[in-house]
Amino acid sequence: MLGFAALGALAAVLLAAYTLLVLAPGLPTLDAVTDYRPKLPLRVYTADNVLIGEFGQEHRDFVPIQEMPAQLKNAIVAIEDERFFSHSGVDFKGVLRALLADLTGGVPQGGSTITMQVVRTFFLNQERTLPRKLKEALLSYRIEDALSKDQILELYMNQIYLGQRSYGFSSAARTYFGKSLNELSIAQDAMLAGLPQNPTRHNPAVNPERAKQRQVLVLKNMLRLGYITQAQFAQASAEPMRINTSPTVEAHGAYVAEMVRQSMVAQYQDAAYTIGLKVVTTINQAEQLAAYESVRRNVLAYDQRHGYRGPEAFIDLPADEDARDDAIDALLQKHPASDGLLPAVVTEVAVKSLKAELASGESIQIAGEGLGFAAGALQANASKAVRLRPGALIRVVQNAKQKWVISQLPEVEAAYVSLNAQSGAFRAMVGGFDFRRKNFNHATSAWRQPGSSIKPFIYSAALERGFAPATIINDVQLSATTGDNLKWDPRNDDGKYDGPIRMQDALAQSKNVVSVRILKAIGVGYALEYLPRFGFDADKHPSNLTLALGTGSVTPVQLARAYGVFANGGYLVQPWLVQRVSDARGKVLFESDRSATPAEETRAIDARNAFVTDSMLREVTRSGTGAAASQKLARQDLAGKTGTSSEAVDGWFAGYANDIVSVAWMGYDEPRSLGGREFGATVAMPIWIDSMRQALVGTTPRELVVPENVVNVDGRWNFSEFDSDAGVKTLGLDEQPTD
Repeated sequence: MLGFAALGALAAVLLAAYTLLVLAPGLPTLDAVTDYRPKLPLRVYTADNVLIGEFGQEHRDFVPIQEMPAQLKNAIVAIEDERFFSHSGVDFKGVLRALLADLTGGVPQGGSTITMQVVRTFFLNQERTLPRKLKEALLSYRIEDALSKDQILELYMNQIYLGQRSYGFSSAARTYFGKSLNELSIAQDAMLAGLPQNPTRHNPAVNPERAKQRQVLVLKNMLRLGYITQAQFAQASAEPMRINTSPTVEAHGAYVAEMVRQSMVAQYQDAAYTIGLKVVTTINQAEQLAAYESVRRNVLAYDQRHGYRGPEAFIDLPADEDARDDAIDALLQKHPASDGLLPAVVTEVAVKSLKAELASGESIQIAGEGLGFAAGALQANASKAVRLRPGALIRVVQNAKQKWVISQLPEVEAAYVSLNAQSGAFRAMVGGFDFRRKNFNHATSAWRQPGSSIKPFIYSAALERGFAPATIINDVQLSATTGDNLKWDPRNDDGKYDGPIRMQDALAQSKNVVSVRILKAIGVGYALEYLPRFGFDADKHPSNLTLALGTGSVTPVQLARAYGVFANGGYLVQPWLVQRVSDARGKVLFESDRSATPAEETRAIDARNAFVTDSMLREVTRSGTGAAASQKLARQDLAGKTGTSSEAVDGWFAGYANDIVSVAWMGYDEPRSLGGREFGATVAMPIWIDSMRQALVGTTPRELVVPENVVNVDGRWNFSEFDSDAGVKTLGLDEQPTD
């Protein structure tokens, strides 16, 4: 017996010597925990503090221990380390209890303390070897000696991985429940506290039954330790767990967030993803959401007007049920959802109905109105590419009545942008139908033909050459008045020619021939020199008369900035997005000093010119091609212009009211016609109307300030010096149609 005791003592001495002489010198320093700098993601917010973007490998919020809810701390201690506040890093009673449970076949228990888990998280791997366990014990003692219990618990609660790419309890609360820590119930505290042992096994979003079992165990421990009462235990045990399945960051601001990400990475390189930058933008949340929904709704409406193209993919469904389920799951994983536009695999078809399976496993039936524009695809005479049959991958969406309806992913794209006309601040921006599907930002980077939306700038140039809204211009085809066989003979879109027409009315009705006559009169060279005043690139516009019909190239943001010149009285302001950048500690790294009103040195055109052009743009929305905007928004202070490029490849609407200037665009990435009956008024203006409806909520029409040296005659404005015999009174009236 004495021999065994001596051997045991010798082994203990040797183990201690090995630990102190061999392992201890090679231990890492404690800088990672004594100077804790967690990897915090880059987060992007709207001006009203709504999260619209998060970038970084680890989703984490840092929350000081003083701000951690007491009941959550109690739940963690109860399940992970109930003697945490009394041991010195290693709980020998806990280790013996765990060994006894293993030997007797009892409920498995962990012997690791919270401090030891902190050690593993920061310094060691998960291998089960004696040297690793000894290092863990040594580091635990050192941490306990260097930090207070609250500091150790703070490290644990902010650093631990809890599944779903969430690190720390604050991030996990947002991920699983969509709440802040202070909003959690006892039941939710217990659910989160059960995650550290095995975040995959106890993930409530993936394994709700196992998560519930773990939660109940946490609650039992809390009851046994006196952290909760019997009544609280009963209530928490019975509380339904509503797990958040939607993304923690909504998709509606994805293009904005990506712009910010690129800017921050350019400035801070890869550190932008880990130093906890908080970027507050100028975006208005309500307007951004309205714009996002408007783009998607109107793109889908256009898409359905042009017919069903057929399923996205086909597979042959196996006869074996398990193989069939596997095949359906594999196909659905290749075709992710696009917001509410869900993929589904057809499993049964009839003449007037079908059944399909969603990624959730739910089987749905679609019939009657739900078939919509795809009803013909069930018919026997439908082409093979379009026919709906078992194994076809389709898109479905729930309508307002929560009924399933067949839809499809659109091929067409669209964009919307709105700016504060005075300051240049972005208010909303949607760069495409679905960022996850196609992250190209059409609002900032798509160079497209502006069509008739360029005409107001030609008219503005004409004002400087003596033209006026009352100038009478001959609306007759050029070839009809010259009798020449012209190489290019522009025509009005509707094929109608009104003869003598006032310039203001010609803009309202978007008369192509009149615009070409004006440009011919003032000179293409002068117009190209004039366009850069509005921020346009002269080299992106043709040096010929087609310039009047918008055959050059602009981006939606560039066009919005240009229309802003008419909206703000003549100033060209630079669009900007980032309002403030702060670090993880709240220190402000950047704060915009942009003025709320434009500086005089940014003046692009005379105030009179802006005012008179504005008066013509208001006529467009009163009686012209944009009249539907005034009717549907029930406002008389709108100004704007439709635009349709040649062959209806691009559709536009650009306009403004109350210092909000915005542009909507629709077109295909591989340019092709939107359709013979489609125009800017049918594809882009509905996007603009639905978006501006929210932007103008609570606003009243602003009273216009009439600048000096303008006069109003018969309801039309003019420069005072051209009110008499000076200026251009008529154009082309001496050119009579030939037989």
